[in-house]
Parts: sequence; structure tokens; C-alpha cells
Amino acid sequence: MSLLTEIKQNYIYSNHAVRRIIAINVLIFIVISMVHVFFTLFQFSLATHNLVSVFTLPAYLPDLLKRPWSLITYMFLHDGVLHLIFNMLWLYWMGNLLHEYLGNKRVYQAYFLGGIFGGLVYILAYNIFPLFATVKAVAFALGASAGVLSVTVAVATLLPDYEVKLLFFGFVRLKWIALIIVILDLLGISGGNAGGHIAHLGGAAFGFMFIRYLYKHTVFEGMFDKLAGIFKKKSRLKVHYKTTYLKTENGKKPSEHEIDLILDKINRSGYDSLSKLEKEQLFKASKD
Repeated sequence: MSLLTEIKQNYIYSNHAVRRIIAINVLIFIVISMVHVFFTLFQFSLATHNLVSVFTLPAYLPDLLKRPWSLITYMFLHDGVLHLIFNMLWLYWMGNLLHEYLGNKRVYQAYFLGGIFGGLVYILAYNIFPLFATVKAVAFALGASAGVLSVTVAVATLLPDYEVKLLFFGFVRLKWIALIIVILDLLGISGGNAGGHIAHLGGAAFGFMFIRYLYKHTVFEGMFDKLAGIFKKKSRLKVHYKTTYLKTENGKKPSEHEIDLILDKINRSGYDSLSKLEKEQLFKASKD
């Protein structure tokens, strides 16, 4: 199998949410970079800037009304290869964990809705705080960081005591990693990229609320499910669960919503596809 064929199968044509999001980000970066090289060679340097600016997220409300699509497109643009690599590595590590436990749909929701929420928080901050009064007319945001932080905090909220091995630090629980990232973003507001850190915090806040409300089975879940349809093909994407219901402990009776999800999984994949914990939960529910 050639390298190009492998890339197509594993990323471009893959139904795996994390791989697909990474592929889109990388492809867009490559295309924009190649266009920039072409325009630079022919001394059309401003043309690339003008092209990209149409898809960045403006802080100035009149500009936002002219290009509302930027609430989505901004999270697929990156300011340099290191910016792209850093975001995609985090998305790969944390997104695969979220995918393993909650499936494709929840990864799309956490990334896209977290990115949108982070963008809205960024816009709100620039139009409220006096710090940004003199620059909001020309300020813009770009990058996948808000969506990536949403995924990171979502999986840390879902699996707070899950340990990952970090270079020089050894095994660290996800909750401490997420907490440190949030604190660094809070401290970074006083630095030179205040707007970016605010967007990151917005994405992180959404990731936390997303998992909390998801497991409390509130009306928000229905909203998440409807909005998720925007970002996936229903005929191709398939949600799968693996040891999903980690919050039922100490013999506590599983909720009706959790049982519905387990029964739905049985209808799709059969009883043997259930994890040990899911079978135990089903057994507990049958005793009542």
C-alpha cells in the first residue's frame, strides 16, 4: 500500500471523527501555504492575506455580520506549522480517548460546538472589556485551539482519574492536565494573546458543561444531538460505546437514560458487544 493510499484510507476517507478533523485541518493548511508560496513568488503577498481574512473570526460585530461562516471556518486556520502541529497532537491524543468511550458523534459535538462557543466568548469579551476597545475593529481569531481545549476538558471531565504518561513527569491524571492548561490560559490573558486565551477558556468551559449535562440527561443533550447533524453524514457515521457509563458507582441504580443507551447498543450490535460494566448495569436495572 502506497503512502498516498494509506493517507486516503486512514484520514481523508475515514469515518473516524478525530482523523477526519485532523485531515481537514492539515489539507487546508497545505493548500493555503501553497497559495501563499505562489503569490509570494509573483509578489502578490497581500492576496493571500485578503483570502485568509475572509475566513478568520472578526471581533468587530459589523464584520461578523458580513461573514457569519467565520464562526466555523476560523477553527480550521493556523498561524504557522507549529501552531498546527501542537493543536493536532492534542486533538489526536485527547480526541482518540473521547472517541473510544463516547464515539464519533460526541467528538464532533465537543470539537465544533466547543469551537463555536469559544469564538462567541472571544467576540463577547472584545465587545465588553475596555482593554479591547481600541483594537476590536481589527482583531481576529484563528486556530483549532478552542475546539481542541473543549475535547481535552471533555475527556478530563469524563475520565478525571485516567492516567497518561508525560515526558519528564511520568503518569499524570487527566484532571490535573486540564486544570493546568486552564490556569495557564487564565494567566495568559494579561499577555500578548489575550483574545486567544479567552477563546481557549470558552472552549474549555463548553467541554466541561458538555459532559456534565450529557450525564445529567438534561434538555441540553437534545440540543447537542440536533446540532451534531450539521457536522456529520448520518448514513456513514456510527456511534459506538466502550465502557461509557463510568459514573454509576457503589451499586447505584443506573439512570433510565443510561439503560436506554445500553438497549440501543444491543439493538445495533448485539448483547455480546456490551462491556462488563454495561452488562452489570443492565443486570442491576433488571432486579428492580
